[in-house]
Amino acid sequence: MLLEARDVSARANGRRLVDGVSLSVAAGDRLAIIGPNGAGKTTLLRMLCGALQPSTGEMLLSGRRLDRITPAERALNMAVVGQTDQPDPRLALIDYVELGRVPHAGMRRLREDRDIVVDALRRTGLLPLLGRSIGSLSGGERQRAQLARAIAQEPKILFLDEPTNHLDPRARGELLELVAGFGMSVVAVLHDLALVAPFATRVAVMNDARLHALAPPREALTQKLIRDVFGIDVFRLRHPTEDRELTVFDVPNRASSPS
Repeated sequence: MLLEARDVSARANGRRLVDGVSLSVAAGDRLAIIGPNGAGKTTLLRMLCGALQPSTGEMLLSGRRLDRITPAERALNMAVVGQTDQPDPRLALIDYVELGRVPHAGMRRLREDRDIVVDALRRTGLLPLLGRSIGSLSGGERQRAQLARAIAQEPKILFLDEPTNHLDPRARGELLELVAGFGMSVVAVLHDLALVAPFATRVAVMNDARLHALAPPREALTQKLIRDVFGIDVFRLRHPTEDRELTVFDVPNRASSPS
């Protein structure tokens, strides 16, 4: 198993943030972590990537305790795209993406590094913007630049904390479709439930600091669980013009709901 959390908990100022969570991530998995605000999603992600040590329990990376692996070695295995990443807007795009090669310093020749960076820009659709600065990019382009930096790092696992924030509805789906096409293991905190099923191979449903479900999307996003955790309904309908299913999330009309 690539990554394992064994009964991990996190507490701060006497408050439980994550309570007794166990899960695993295999090669090629795309795990979506979902839940209402304050459920413990980002705290769990930070423990999974080694940015936060569990109060109890243990994290394992390829069978080794994560807290015994050096930050430099973690950087060779894990890349993180966070909510608050704010690269210097004066940086040239290619220079920013080259930062992903820092963990590999001394391991490759400069020309090989540049080839990897150019390939990351190509895979994220940014190669035509090669000469631009970070500050001149749109919000969606900056998100893809962060992804390009992360995949230039050549990680085994990519961690994304709400990667679709501040993007329009179409750009959200396109970004996650792009990530899914990378073929690497991904752990992503997602808020937009409509994006989960097309993207994830498995879903971890968090609520009140606990893990309430860990299953493929169709098994995790059940009517009962979605109503219990989010207070909304989920419906699966046939697309009116295409041969596929639509998953629709709806806020119940309280006035007409039975008392």
